[in-house]
Amino acid sequence: MKITIIGTGYVGLVTGACLAELGNTVFCLDVDQRKIDILNSGGIPIHEPGLAEIVARNRAAGRLSFSTDVAASVAHGDIQFIAVGTPPDEDGSADLKYVLAAARNIGRHMQGFKVIVDKSTVPVGTADKVRNAVASELTTRGSTSKFAVVSNPEFLKEGAAVEDFMRPDRIVIGCDDTAEGEQAHALMKKLYTPFNRNHERTFWMDVRSAEFTKYAANAMLATRISFMNELANLADRVGADIEAVRHGIGSDPRIGYSFLYAGCGYGGSCFPKDVQALERTAREYGQDLLILRAVEAVNDRQKHVLGKKIIERFGEDLKGRHFALWGLAFKPNTDDMREAPSRVLLNELLSRGATLAVHDPVAMEEAKRVLALDFAAAPHLLERIRFAENPMSALPTADALVIVTEWKTFRSPDFDQLKQELKTPIIFDGRNLYEPELMADNGFEYHGIGRSALTRQ
Repeated sequence: MKITIIGTGYVGLVTGACLAELGNTVFCLDVDQRKIDILNSGGIPIHEPGLAEIVARNRAAGRLSFSTDVAASVAHGDIQFIAVGTPPDEDGSADLKYVLAAARNIGRHMQGFKVIVDKSTVPVGTADKVRNAVASELTTRGSTSKFAVVSNPEFLKEGAAVEDFMRPDRIVIGCDDTAEGEQAHALMKKLYTPFNRNHERTFWMDVRSAEFTKYAANAMLATRISFMNELANLADRVGADIEAVRHGIGSDPRIGYSFLYAGCGYGGSCFPKDVQALERTAREYGQDLLILRAVEAVNDRQKHVLGKKIIERFGEDLKGRHFALWGLAFKPNTDDMREAPSRVLLNELLSRGATLAVHDPVAMEEAKRVLALDFAAAPHLLERIRFAENPMSALPTADALVIVTEWKTFRSPDFDQLKQELKTPIIFDGRNLYEPELMADNGFEYHGIGRSALTRQ
């Protein structure tokens, strides 16, 4: 099949590459010439395990191409995936300007029937706006071309996006109950047939329900994280071990183990903005989502927990203090710094006079770019950060090690060397990578999330 992907970010590039891998001919469009140049020269503008190999293989086979040519992109694909960004607006709502611009471009150039697929995460009712934008352009041109708008939200985890796409646990598709919707249903069913050979993974529903499903899924996952973080903070007070609690409740099949890990807050491109956007949608309909307001508030507070623990240990004034920090990206296996807890912590420590040596396996360059923007008004603070080439080279003279991202490479360090390199053997573990008893046996002062009381008994 001939497929067009509009937008080559995480969702668009993974979707396009994986659909090409299945034998489709995929045309990827982006308005960013720099990004297209990188892709056409064999590079990848994002870090996603396994993606570079798939892109290279399908470019070589002629099934995957990249361009800024809008007219050519519309002419190519019978199915047009809109996979552009939907950043949060000032009021927390999803900004649809890129989605609607893509829709207008399709309407401006299309000839014949097209299926227009909202792949971006968009609020309920966006399909209607896309439909109106396309129809307006067709009317202006005097065109009688038919089209259908479909909702096909993505469920890709950064760091495992290729695996999630190629082995989906579900495929959600929303189609209208119209003649054009029936045509779209047939084309989308054909496109996703390879994923349904073992068993049916596709959930067919109306468009608005499909749009709602994506937000509901992310809101539920964010809720589980914030719930466990609140319990972890209480566990620190009452002397309980949140890891034991996690095992105890996760063994209940009604609850399960996923997204029950306590930590220093969630970040990334999805959970923060999607929770806000769903809250905004509810307010537009006169409803206040109390639970989600609390989820967001808890997460904002949780990003300060590590800083609070450090201040309780070393005092309000951190001048003369030096810390090693492992992990900058919001999660492992990505270089994404959007809403990363490390940014909150760095600002808190630097503003109190501390210096830092930081390391992340893949996010160093992206961190330099993002932090330069964060500290644009106070560049002297940024000068207090040293970017270390490896984890151990960040340790010398540090008053403590602070762990913010749960990279696998951080899980089993040489603790004897770690203890020798640190000025004082103190660890603030924002992801509970280590066992408190083991840390105590190795002579470390250990501060976890919801586990700190174990080292004080």
